[in-house]
Parts: sequence; structure tokens; C-alpha cells
Amino acid sequence: MYRNLTWSLFLAVSLFIQAEGQKSARSHRSKADTAEVSGPEWFPGFDDSPRGRNALRVMFYNVENLFDNLDDPGKNDEEYLPGGIRNWSDGRYWAKQNAIARVIAAVGGWELPEIVGLCEVENRKVLTDLVTRSALQRAGYDFIHEESPDMRGVDVALLYRPEKFRPFHHKALRLRFPFDTAAKTRDILLVSGKILNQDTLHVFVNHWPSKFGGAKETEPRRLFAGQTLRKACDSLLKANPSAKILIMGDLNDEHFEPSLREGLRALPPEEVTKPSDLYSLGALIKEGGTHKFQQYWHLIDHFIVSGGLFRAASGFGIHPSGMHIFEAPFLLVRDENNLGFKPNRTFEGMRYNGGFADHLPIYLDLVNTSAP
Repeated sequence: MYRNLTWSLFLAVSLFIQAEGQKSARSHRSKADTAEVSGPEWFPGFDDSPRGRNALRVMFYNVENLFDNLDDPGKNDEEYLPGGIRNWSDGRYWAKQNAIARVIAAVGGWELPEIVGLCEVENRKVLTDLVTRSALQRAGYDFIHEESPDMRGVDVALLYRPEKFRPFHHKALRLRFPFDTAAKTRDILLVSGKILNQDTLHVFVNHWPSKFGGAKETEPRRLFAGQTLRKACDSLLKANPSAKILIMGDLNDEHFEPSLREGLRALPPEEVTKPSDLYSLGALIKEGGTHKFQQYWHLIDHFIVSGGLFRAASGFGIHPSGMHIFEAPFLLVRDENNLGFKPNRTFEGMRYNGGFADHLPIYLDLVNTSAP
């Protein structure tokens, strides 16, 4: 029954996206602005086939300010109120909710993604609305969320399909900067659960401090975030050297920057030498990115895994194809100020654009290496 509901949901949602995607495909190009879209795929290389009981898809998406339109006196959310500078009405709020729902459905292909990490969500209410009142309302998603001290009120969260991933523990890791005790930012969310009642998977959802104020000036904050996350990973690996750890998030740095290489000790696979080293899957993507600043694409949304997933001898491990950027044409618009295309955002500055988000989603598949 659940499977039928899921397929019915996806078909209804995808018909809308398919129509937009086919129109866009005639004029849009991929993130690299070179690969033509052709055939029945969203874009070359996208696998939309059902995953069944031997695989699951994980995605991460910075949804760009998914705020409700209610005032939270403890947060700086005034611009996302009906009388605020963005005129955040009920209509715009629900358009945003259904836009995010459509992206999640599209990333899954013929089966909705089993694990979905999100950042820039305001609170529990917007997540409840997403899973119970948007186009995902019959999908059966549950979610885990902890309120963080971030002054704007943006948090991270994890959506999951309980029939494939069942959490048994979660914890919010608070970032308290010793060099700036007054600063408040998003927590790192740890969720541990069972994949199909088999392997234990530890998932960390991140949204590290931005470069607002200057890359060098803010670098210590991201370095500290990497060090904090590394300590949490070391604790898991000390208890079980083969622990299956999956890190996802908008880290606001690329794979070669100090916060990842030195703070988190996440390395390109060819540089890994120690059992405790983490594998930076984004390092394998040689062009394109998830966020565009001026004329340049940057890969700042990441999947990073432990050796237990990268070199899985049994149970679930990462699919050989690795990490992907979901570059469907409907998520892109022509960049009038620079070459090529850019993400189709909700706002362009203060002008309401009615798009999706300023980042592209990423996804990867976990497959049962023990399956016949």
C-alpha cells in the first residue's frame, strides 16, 4: 500500500516537473553550461530507477530560507513576515513549500529519497508543514530537528522514510567558539539509525558559518566547526573502527580548504592513508558546483564518508558512481550578468522570483554490497 501511495504521489508531482523540465531542456544547459539535456533523463547520468530493498538514496539540499510567516520574538525573522520587506505571504510560503517538495520528489526518481538532509529551515513548524501539508503529505516522511541558537533562526534537519531508515539516537552538537563566545550559529545534527534493519548508519547534517564578512576573517569559525565534527567522528570510530559515517551539508568551503583538510581531516580518496581518515567525495567532481557566485560555480555542499562506507566489505556502502549534483534544467535560469546559467532562486535580491533555492541539491546512493 505504501509503495502505491509513494508512486502515485511521485507521478502526480513529476508530471508538473516533467512539463517544465521538457520546456526548459530545449534552452538550458547543465551546471557546467556545456552538457545538453536529451532523452527521457533529467540530465545525462541521472538514474531514476527504483531502488527496492538493496539500495537507498541520500540527498542534501540548502533550501534557502524556508521561513514561516509568523513572528518569532527571539529570532531576526522580520523580513519573512507578511508586513516585512519580502512581503512573505501565505501564498509565497506555500509556493516555497511545494517547490521544495517537488525537488525532493524529482531527486528520488521513481522512488522518493530515503534520507534527506536540509539546511536553512526555520523551525519545527515548517518541517511539519513540508511533510504533512505540501505535495509530500502522503509520502510518509518523518523528521528530526533541534532548535539551534542561530540568531536568524535557520536550522538543519533530517527527513527520513521509516520503512528504510529507522533512527534510534540523535544529538545536536553546539558550536561554541572559544575566540568569540558571543557568536551563535547552527548546530551540527547527529542522527544514528538502522538501514533496513541491518547496518547502523551515523549521519551528520551540517551548515557551517558563512563567509559573510570575509573569507579569511570567518575562516576560524569553519575550522572550529570541522574540528568539532572531527571529535564526534573520532568518538564513533574509537568505539567501532568500521563505523559507517555519512557527513552531509553546506560547509561554505570547498574540499581543498583548511576547514575540511585540516579541521575535519577529510581528504580526496587518493590521499587517504589512515583507517581513521575521511573520504571527501566532492573532490572527485572535477567541474561545476552547487552554488554560483558571480561567474564562478563553487562546490560547497558535500558528502564525506568514513572508510566503513567507502570500502564496505559487507552490508551497505556507497555506490561506485559516488556523489552527484542534481542539475535538472528546471532548477536553472539564464544568468543575464554572467555566462551560462545559475540557480533558479526564490528571490533575486529583494525581487520575488518564485524559484527554488540558491543552491543545487546533491545526492548519492547507498547499496547493499552483500546482495546477490
